[in-house]
Amino acid sequence: MSDVKRKLLSPERENMILQALGEGIQTITELSEKLNVSEATVRRDLQSLELQGKAKRVHGGAVRTKFPRIEPLFNEKAGFQAEEKQIIADKALDFIDDDDTIYLDGGSTVLGLAKKLGGKKNLTIVTNSLMAAAELMESGHQLIMIGGEFRPLSRTVVGPLTARLIEPLAISKAFMGTIGFSLEDGISTTAPNEAYTKELVMRKAAKVIVLADSSKIGTPSLVTSGSLDDIDVLITDPGISAKAIKELQKKKIEVVF
Repeated sequence: MSDVKRKLLSPERENMILQALGEGIQTITELSEKLNVSEATVRRDLQSLELQGKAKRVHGGAVRTKFPRIEPLFNEKAGFQAEEKQIIADKALDFIDDDDTIYLDGGSTVLGLAKKLGGKKNLTIVTNSLMAAAELMESGHQLIMIGGEFRPLSRTVVGPLTARLIEPLAISKAFMGTIGFSLEDGISTTAPNEAYTKELVMRKAAKVIVLADSSKIGTPSLVTSGSLDDIDVLITDPGISAKAIKELQKKKIEVVF
């Protein structure tokens, strides 16, 4: 970050600050040195990020909030816990065998998994994610797209119309993304129509595998989109607490981190 020569625009600085805060609490001085800008500039950027719900100022520095108050755009979501998401996608790949019929949900973590499927053979891939479909259109795998209402924020197709194609399918493994994850109620999202399609898939799949970084655990979103009873495996990162692991294992959920 300190090698940047030209003057950064405010959105660029904010993105770099968020990346730095993803590593833990940062002081104003540390951020100033990493961005090669004044501490006053860092304070202004942090104020902006706090108003957006993406960061929280603390004495002498800042921390990254678990989730924005308003669901961010897809490209912004991809920047949250980016390294952890790649590791989670690698671990998810181990659950896929050649000749499997799998479902890929929306979300940047599941998209990371889609990008790693080139080494697998003869998959049948069902998805409601336009991002995943674009990644896989030349993969050689059989690709089945779900039809329905387009949701721009998640770049997915959702809602009651998706039932017509999902209901007849036999899905062996569903890889689900999520915005929120509660140890009491399961996974959740910000949109009722998206929750509808997620629940439908989770009921149909023989095995449900949720991909969620540890920052999401313990922070529910607006609409429940699948209970803990629906989940067979949670793939996360080492930031998950021992308490959360214990509670999930009580529910017979395999936790991989």
